[in-house]
Amino acid sequence: MSPLPVILIFDVGKTNKKLVLFDDHYRLVYEKSIQLPETVDEDGDPCEDVNLLTDWLQKSFWEISSNEEYEISAVSFSAYGASLVHINDYNKPVAPLYNYLKPYPPALKKQFYDNYGGEISVSMQTASPVLGNLNSGMQLYRLKYQKPDIYFQIKYSLHLPQFLSYLISAGVYSDITSIGCHTKLWDFARNDYHEWVYKEGVDLKLAPIYNGDEVVRISYGGKQIPIGVGLHDSSAALIPYLANFHEPFVLISTGTWCISLNPFNQSPLTADELEKDCLFYLAYEGNPVKASRLFAGYEHEEQTKRLAGHYRTALNYYSTVSYSQEIISKLRSASKYQKEEKEQKGMVKKSLFGERDLAIYVTYEEAYH
Repeated sequence: MSPLPVILIFDVGKTNKKLVLFDDHYRLVYEKSIQLPETVDEDGDPCEDVNLLTDWLQKSFWEISSNEEYEISAVSFSAYGASLVHINDYNKPVAPLYNYLKPYPPALKKQFYDNYGGEISVSMQTASPVLGNLNSGMQLYRLKYQKPDIYFQIKYSLHLPQFLSYLISAGVYSDITSIGCHTKLWDFARNDYHEWVYKEGVDLKLAPIYNGDEVVRISYGGKQIPIGVGLHDSSAALIPYLANFHEPFVLISTGTWCISLNPFNQSPLTADELEKDCLFYLAYEGNPVKASRLFAGYEHEEQTKRLAGHYRTALNYYSTVSYSQEIISKLRSASKYQKEEKEQKGMVKKSLFGERDLAIYVTYEEAYH
């Protein structure tokens, strides 16, 4: 039998790293998921292990390309945002893949916003709430002023999707979907990098922007294979829906972050929306997409760890819990929870469950509900 032509997708999430194969009719023919252990940066903060990630991706590519059942006809990448890999003149990482949850130095944050017009002004211009290291441009600003020895070594700072592409294509590119995801780098009105990027010389650390709907080609196994330059995962999630549906819709993309994406709302962001963690993403064509975010997947992971520790169960015990209307009714009849529900108005930024004493619940099932 001749090998099956397949499109190879690497989809790298914060928790799960996936390898997916589609045939030329976009039917799923193979899927493999892995979780990689984290490491720590020089400050002891947890972060993605860029070396483990590199090994996994390159070995996975080699395994598929050497598998006689398949013939790779194209490769593409999507990955979580707000994360940069800094490479030197020898194309090697010179710093950890810093976690976007790493605390941001308050004095440096004040310095930045004092110099560039204040939090509200910069946030409105860049369609990015003030999020510390979740604004990936601020990671470069921190390195410049707090880790100049590292900053000096950087030839290119690649957002994670583009770094994954670079590992296969050896090409260095920037992509508008990564630049346009709450990075503080992009001025949406000017459709260009924000003035601070040029004034600080950060633009010199960023690779040339490549169109999201174009590919590069590599020679492999005697043939030319088209390679995507990588897409921010939330923006990538929109593409098949925009291609197939023309009536207005909102896409809810779930994972570590649960993100509501509305490509049909072009109204400018207001200060109130920014305060409530709303923002703009950029689609691969460069169009703004209004979005709101909830850290629900991360919160679920943290609270189920707490439940497992308290009730002495496996970490994934929650997956065995079936919905019970009886338990829900019992919980809702308690005056404490009725009061909490009435007080929850507007955008919910944090769940109340983390503050509750688990001893008040008789069983894991009741606590999980």
